[in-house]
Amino acid sequence: MTRILVLYYSSYGHVRALAEAEAEGARSIAGTLVDLKRVPETVPDAVRQNAGFIDDDTQIATLSDLENYDAIIFGTPTLFGMMAGQMKSFLDQAGGLWARNALVGKVAGVFASTGSQHGGHEATLLSTQIPLQHFGMLIAGMPYTFAGQTTADGIVGGAPYGAGTIAGADGSRAPSAIDLAGARFQGAHVARIATRLAGANLHEEAA
Repeated sequence: MTRILVLYYSSYGHVRALAEAEAEGARSIAGTLVDLKRVPETVPDAVRQNAGFIDDDTQIATLSDLENYDAIIFGTPTLFGMMAGQMKSFLDQAGGLWARNALVGKVAGVFASTGSQHGGHEATLLSTQIPLQHFGMLIAGMPYTFAGQTTADGIVGGAPYGAGTIAGADGSRAPSAIDLAGARFQGAHVARIATRLAGANLHEEAA
C-alpha cells in the first residue's frame, strides 16, 4: 500500500474542507492508504475563542509521523502572504528529519486558503514548497489537466502550484465546487505519482 498523509492547519474551516477533499481524491487511487492529520495549535485557547476559530478534533501529527508516508500534502491558510505560523513552527522543528534525509524522494503537494485573490495566494503555495525542497521532497502541483482553474466565470482558488480557495475578507466564502474538485484532483494526482514511485529507492548518499 502507498501511504499518503494530508497534513493541514485550519483556523476557520476552509483549509480543513480542502484537506478532506484532498484525502478523498487520494483515496480514489487503488492501493493507497490515506491519513488526515493536523499540525499542533500554537494560539492560546482564549485567543482562539475570541477570534472565532473552529474546534477541530482531527488527530494531531507528530514529526516522527512524516517519515512513515510515501507522500505528504500540506495545507495552510495564508497569513501576510505566506504559510500560517502553526505550519511554519511544525516544519521548523523537523531538523532531525532533514539531517537524516528521512524525507528525500517523498512526494509533496501544497494547497492553501487566502482571504483575497491578490492576498498572497500563489506566494503562499510557492513559498511553502521551499522548505519541502530543502527536505528533498518531489513537488507535485495542480497541472492544467484540471481545467477548472482556467474558468473566468467567477472567483476560483488554486493555481498550477496547488489547489486552493478564496475565503473572502470576512471568511464567509466557503470553498466552491470547483475549489473542492481541484483539491480532489490534486489528491489523486499526488497519489498516482507516489504509487508509481513506491518501491523505488530515490535516496541518494551524500556526495
